[in-house]
Amino acid sequence: MRSRHKILMYEPMHAKGTSLLAESCDLIYAHSLEENQLALQAADVDAIVIRANGAVTRKTIQAAARLRVIGRHGVGLDAIDLEAAREKGIRVVYTPTANSESVAEHFVALALMLAKKVRLADLSLRAGNWKARYELIGAELHGKTLGVMGFGRIGQQTANICHFGFQMKILYHDVVNYPEVESKIGAIRANPENIFAHADFISINLPLISTTTHLIDSELLKRMKPTAFLINMARGPVWKESDVVDALKNGRIAGAGSDVFETEPVSPNNPLLGLDNFVGTPHMSAHTEEGMIRMSMVAKDVLAVLRGQKPEYPVV
Repeated sequence: MRSRHKILMYEPMHAKGTSLLAESCDLIYAHSLEENQLALQAADVDAIVIRANGAVTRKTIQAAARLRVIGRHGVGLDAIDLEAAREKGIRVVYTPTANSESVAEHFVALALMLAKKVRLADLSLRAGNWKARYELIGAELHGKTLGVMGFGRIGQQTANICHFGFQMKILYHDVVNYPEVESKIGAIRANPENIFAHADFISINLPLISTTTHLIDSELLKRMKPTAFLINMARGPVWKESDVVDALKNGRIAGAGSDVFETEPVSPNNPLLGLDNFVGTPHMSAHTEEGMIRMSMVAKDVLAVLRGQKPEYPVV
């Protein structure tokens, strides 16, 4: 038996989490995120830590004879074959509370950029168009209605910020009912059709699973007010990107924003990027200094499993 555990890191993470692992484990870094290469490197590792890129597939799991735990630096689990992990008795741990604040604040940033026309104003200013101050008339968030599609930790924190900061009314859709949150902020549970018909701002926070893929399509988009804004903080395939492009081009909604795209890295030729009523960021909403430290603390649960202890945030 070797004295130190071996961990395959798909990508580097914050030094605080890395140093915790390095104290008692040997870290190796993926040469490539291509499946065959990952399977080769995983052959004799005790743990895998994955961030946003690459995948822990069935092939990789089956190739890893010594594998005991998979750590997800972040929240989304769609890149890990959970069924294959269960079959082999491999624990999966993650950091469900790590990026709630960072992502919720990012939604507000995109919402304000859209409502206040910040991107267009900045471009006009740099071009010497001072008259843009008379042409770019924005909107307030105060007192408007926020619709939250997916009311987990991030969705609830988004609702808290918008309710207490902007006195917004809250509608939410989720498979789970949250009576305590309803009582605290007056949130009302509603179906997607009602949310899209009545909300002025909509935050998409749904997990990417078979039932949510392309859930937001032309049928829901046509219910939106022409003054409303839609922002995707979840995964690109949760909305049908081509339908969003069509709604924006035809002025059926006021604007859209996204931190995620159906294909990543996003192509500079993506039609969304050519629209003035769209603002986007490169899948970075969780990337604050504070959030990166908290996500790197997946190291604690990885070490707990390797030491035969109970992890704080197990998935499998």
